[in-house]
This record gives sequence, structure tokens and C-alpha cells, in this order.
Amino acid sequence: MTERLEAGGGEDYDPFEAFDDMIGGDVRDPYPDLAAKRSSTPVWQGNLMGTDTLPEGMAPTESFTAFRFEDCSRILRSAKLFSSTGYDSTIGLVMGHMILGMDDPEHRHHRNLVASAFREKALARWETDLIGPICHELIDRFAGRGRAELVRELTFEFPVRVIARLLGLPEEDFAQFQRWSVELIGLGADIERGLAASVSLKNYFAGVVADRRRAPRDDIISDLVTADIDGEKLTDEAIYAFLLLLLPAGAETTYRSSGNLLLLLLTHPDQLAAVEGDRTLVDRAIEEALRLEPPLLMIGRTATTDVELSGVTIPAGADVTVCLGSANHDEERWDDPDVFDIFRAPQQHLAFAFGPHMCLGLHLARLETKVVVNAVLDRLPGLRLDPAADDPHIRGMVFRSPTAVPVLFDS
Repeated sequence: MTERLEAGGGEDYDPFEAFDDMIGGDVRDPYPDLAAKRSSTPVWQGNLMGTDTLPEGMAPTESFTAFRFEDCSRILRSAKLFSSTGYDSTIGLVMGHMILGMDDPEHRHHRNLVASAFREKALARWETDLIGPICHELIDRFAGRGRAELVRELTFEFPVRVIARLLGLPEEDFAQFQRWSVELIGLGADIERGLAASVSLKNYFAGVVADRRRAPRDDIISDLVTADIDGEKLTDEAIYAFLLLLLPAGAETTYRSSGNLLLLLLTHPDQLAAVEGDRTLVDRAIEEALRLEPPLLMIGRTATTDVELSGVTIPAGADVTVCLGSANHDEERWDDPDVFDIFRAPQQHLAFAFGPHMCLGLHLARLETKVVVNAVLDRLPGLRLDPAADDPHIRGMVFRSPTAVPVLFDS
């Protein structure tokens, strides 16, 4: 049943490095430039993400970018004015017609069919039996060493293992799934590898879905196969599209947000000490890190009609980029928005988007991050950045995270 194809081939090719370099980029601090645009041109005609490397047909013909919180929030709430269907002609090329690229009522029907598996109460049962043990298995590998690199040894591998086990997939496939997932979402970096990964994953999932239809188990694929709302069930193609979206989304954004939080705490030792001494602060630390350094800085919509934003008329059919990173730093909403402060009064941020397309996996992402932070603090006493490390920092213009978080601790 297991598809063993090496998508794109080539043992020397590192899809993670290629993805970061092509799509993530090595931008260390985009926020001063975003603040300047937020002030001078809150709705700017242009696209922050270079489109010259995109495959033919994927680059938008006319682009606008929104920088202020209120405009970004309005776009995300107003699904009738700002459609999500543009994703079908971009990442839809490798993922198929998925809920990310649907508008209502189709979006609402499909989301209702799959949402039950990702509700907070549904996930709670997995924390003790599945999510926690996976995290501790990874920490077991280096807990006695006194030093570790937390991205490659923990945060990078952890979420894809969680997703794979939630789906009920065999552990021997986990490494290949991680590779496929990054090649899939890295479509802009290498379209041929993205398409090959899509085919490999779809072929693999076809066998798993067929098996679950014959004999459902206690996993998310079985939940998708048996989901029924008012007599409606998901087709195999709809399930494949959802799974192709879930794997990279679940692996990519969570590893980045966990790495961001750990590095922020390590570079703010007073707040690290506060969290270590009072674990009720972990939730606040997670939200502040998501606000300050969202793993994804921008998402796209398409204007369905001529619409005005901050005095700028956006024509029907134009591509509209919602700059989540800028919105989360809006000084009209937060005092000292560029400062990491877990004690600030909580307010809604846009790291998980907003409105009808608000991230379906937000509860899972928060739970995974909470498990990682608590496990690290419990098991790695005296945790601190390795002073000999080569300048660990968060980078990226579209996706943001540290490349490495090298640490020392008392073993």
C-alpha cells in the first residue's frame, strides 16, 4: 500500500532548504518597511512576494496589498467581496479543489463535514495518549546530552509526526511524508517536484482511504470517510484534497510558530523565567508570539467587485494580499507593537486569519505548541541559548521562523 516514490528524485536535493530560500527568503526584519507602508500607503498597488519565479499562469495580473489591521480584518470577514477561489489556480494545482479555495455555501458545507475532528474537545483526548508521547520521544533523543538544536531535533519533526499519527499512518512513512509535504507547499520553488509530490501523496492516500472505507479506525481519515451532515458525505476526491492541504499546513506552520516562540523566550530570559515559574502564562506567551511573529506573513484573496479600502479603489478580479504580519504590528491596535510582551492585554490577532476561513487547525496548533513548551521547560533545566551559536534569528518574508535554535541545558 505504501508509495515509496522519491518525489522529484535526487538525494542531494534538500526540499526544506530550497523552500526556505525561494519562498521564505532571508529577510531578517521586514517590520520597519511594513510599518512605513502601513503609514504612507496602507493599501498599496503591488505584491511584496516577488512573482518572477512563479510558474507561468500563477502570477496575478493586478495586485494590491493591505497593511492595516482594520482593512485586513475587513477583507478576511467579507467573503462575498473578497473571494478565496484564487487558490485553485495556485496551490490548487497540486492540492486539488480544497476548502481553502472555496467560497460559501460550498465552503461551509465542506468545513462542517471535517470540522468535528479538529474541535478543541475532540483533540483533548489525543493530548495524553498521542501528542505528549511524541514530543517526549523526540526529547528522549537528546535530553541526556546537555545540548541540542531545537528546530531540526524537535520542532521540525514533531508536528508532522502528530499529523501522521492522527491520520493513522505507519511510522516508517513519517520521514517521506515530511519531505513530500514541503515539496508540495514549495510549488513556487520547484513546480515539477511539487507536482510529483502531489501525485505520490494522492496515490498513497487512495489506498488508505479505501482501507478505511472497508474498516474504519480511530483516526482522522476514518472520521473523514464516515462524516455525514444531513445525508451528505465527502467524496474520495474531496478527502484527498483535504489531506493534501492538511499535511503541509499541519507540519509547516506549527513547526515555525513553535520555533518562533522558543527563540523569543530564550532571547527574553526574564519572560522565559516568568513562564517557567508560572505555567498559566504559557497560553499568553503562545498568543503573543503568534502576534509578533506569525509563521505566515501574508495570504491572498480576489476582489469580486470594485471595492474601496482606505481610499483606494480595488477593481473586480484584482489579487489582494492580506499582510498578516503588518496587521499584527499595527500601532493603532497595540502599544509598542514590535515588542515581545507576554503580559500585554490579550486582543484578537490575525495569525490564524479571521472570518469564515479562520484556520481550521488553530486548536491543534495551539495544543502542540503548549505541549512542546511545557515539555522543554520540564525536561531541559537551565535552558539557554548556546553562546557559541552562529546568531540564531527568525527570518523570512512570506514564511517566518528560525533556521536553528541551538541550546544548552543542565543534563
